[in-house]
Amino acid sequence: MSVAAPPALLRLLHGLTAALLPLAWLSGWVVYSLYDGRWGRLPQPISADWIDIHGSIGVALWPVALLFVGYALTAGRWRLRRAANALPLLALVLAVGSGKLMQEDWLRDGQLHHLAYSLHLLAWLLIALAVPLHLLALWRRGGPALLASMLRWR
Repeated sequence: MSVAAPPALLRLLHGLTAALLPLAWLSGWVVYSLYDGRWGRLPQPISADWIDIHGSIGVALWPVALLFVGYALTAGRWRLRRAANALPLLALVLAVGSGKLMQEDWLRDGQLHHLAYSLHLLAWLLIALAVPLHLLALWRRGGPALLASMLRWR
């Protein structure tokens, strides 16, 4: 069965987001483990300035997310009727928006009470739930052919 490939702009923005988001999520996990850890820590501490690494990934993700959300709300708005597409986008907006509101010294100083940080943690959890849901919905809708079409350049 033949599956139509998504539009080129969607593929580009989605691909950049898909490359940066796991890096942001994983580096955020390390930052959480080092500076917060109220609900658990990584078993082995990782040394480096992870707040700066996480922030740099966030800075790279910001313009990509802005363009991706703009595309989704205009040319791709019909795709947002599906919860499996809307929820990851909402989580992305919440993560990037709350990240922009945060100050990196908060965690270094042990200030875990800020609303922006709580929203950032919520976004981290939503992404952990929404991305697998999104992939499962794609698998159910188009199977391996649809997923493979997203990995092809043409």
